[in-house]
Amino acid sequence: MNKKLKITALLTGRGNNTLKDKNIIKITGKAVLAYPCIASKKSKKIDNFFSSSDDNKILKISNQYGFTSIKRPKKISKQNTKHRDVLIHAISYLKKKEILPDIFVVLLANSITIKTKWIDDCIKLMEKNTKITAVVPVIKNNDHHPFRAKKIDKGYLKSYIKLKKNISTNRQELPGNYFLCHNFWVIKTKEILKNKGELPWKFMGNFVMPYVVDYSLDIHEQRDVHLSKEWLIKNFKSFRK
Repeated sequence: MNKKLKITALLTGRGNNTLKDKNIIKITGKAVLAYPCIASKKSKKIDNFFSSSDDNKILKISNQYGFTSIKRPKKISKQNTKHRDVLIHAISYLKKKEILPDIFVVLLANSITIKTKWIDDCIKLMEKNTKITAVVPVIKNNDHHPFRAKKIDKGYLKSYIKLKKNISTNRQELPGNYFLCHNFWVIKTKEILKNKGELPWKFMGNFVMPYVVDYSLDIHEQRDVHLSKEWLIKNFKSFRK
């Protein structure tokens, strides 16, 4: 691809969570949201940096890392707010500033499991292939394979999927099963606007390329804070004692 793509990082996070202030809980001395900010700032491929939130504390801290604030209205800052609504609001804001990017690097404020290399690798994949509509980190997890999933129907366990042939009970023998990570996503802006991709993340388009990582965790409860800290210490020498 000859044309240099315009790329914007957008940190998204709201206040009033089940785990109080989960996006700004300190882990090894820094707020949770600081880690995606730092990782994206180290990328030489990103042109602009913004943060979208209804919470002034989130906006203030992200501003300290060079992210321009986009104050999100309360109507799209609820527990059931869809991520696309947040992205559309940010797109509308950036259009007025005349800096609408070709690509968004969407950073989720409640995950520290992110590396600059991961971000750059995902952007490079999109630069090489114009067909790709998004590149997202995924983790392999055959323990929770859809072939093994059950629902309760009239008091009994029934399969979600009607299988036409025998399936092994051994997870190792099942086809690879991958879950979308909630640490960051690299998405073409036009796909967010079209919103005609594969469910449930329609705003990612129909050609979403996986970027397989070994671990990802988004923080929702106190236990996740401890696990995130362990990952940080394991993956970055500067945090080891």
